[in-house]
Amino acid sequence: MTNLQLFAACVAIWGSTWIAITFQLGAVAPEASVFYRFLLASGLVFAYCRARGLPLRFTRAQHGWIALQGMLMFSVSYVCVYYAEQHVVSGLVAVGYSASPLLNMVGMRLFFGTPMTARVAGGALLGIAGITLVFWPEFSHLNTDRHVALGAFFTAASVVLSALSNMAAHRNHDAGLPVWQTMAWGMLYGAIFTLAITLALGRPLGFEATPGYVLSLLYLAVFGSVLAFGGFLTLLARIGAARAGYIGVMVPIVALAISSVFEGYRWEWLAAAGVLVSIAGNVIILRRGPAR
Repeated sequence: MTNLQLFAACVAIWGSTWIAITFQLGAVAPEASVFYRFLLASGLVFAYCRARGLPLRFTRAQHGWIALQGMLMFSVSYVCVYYAEQHVVSGLVAVGYSASPLLNMVGMRLFFGTPMTARVAGGALLGIAGITLVFWPEFSHLNTDRHVALGAFFTAASVVLSALSNMAAHRNHDAGLPVWQTMAWGMLYGAIFTLAITLALGRPLGFEATPGYVLSLLYLAVFGSVLAFGGFLTLLARIGAARAGYIGVMVPIVALAISSVFEGYRWEWLAAAGVLVSIAGNVIILRRGPAR
């Protein structure tokens, strides 16, 4: 697949996972839902690697780096996302993830010495500005109470942890670790780490055998985890963490469109203007050619 196809696929899939996650919240602890999701996804990726005859052996040092990526990318960051959506509206979480390109740029600069170009920085700022305009009406409904504070904390933590996981993924790619085998082991390590968190916090490993919970779990595992992360990690290896992170800016726009169909979201002129600004930032950050 081309870079544009991978980018569009990731945006479309992750844009729809926001509404799928809402079916996971309720009777089952967030940690348990994340554990089920990535344990199932790991098994699917391992089966895919076996079917293709891909080697699955790594050294201890390589397993250590893969485990770090897995714990950050497939465990703690998602636990924070699930908790954030329990306390605040999903739009606020989406706004937080629109900062992904900037955080990835800073991380690439700090850890790998990658230059921060004016074009990428400008596109990222336009993306953040656009998403803020889209969700500005939601901010007026927020009250400074405990739930908002917790939601803001978990949102910030999930975004930072996600950026750190991208740095680990970038390092592993530079070290020559293959995408699918690394993802298989990483998801397994992430699931095991999430299980440890669940048991340490005394959360029950309950399971809700309802159509809504089971179908959303399957969708999140197959599409939201296996296919989307496979595409994202491939894209990250091709165009870098900073530009691939711009998926985090475009995903909320898709989520908003889905919300308008299934949840009755009403578009306002600020939201429409925000979409146009974000698209402009998308064009700037992804276009080819030298940056001035």
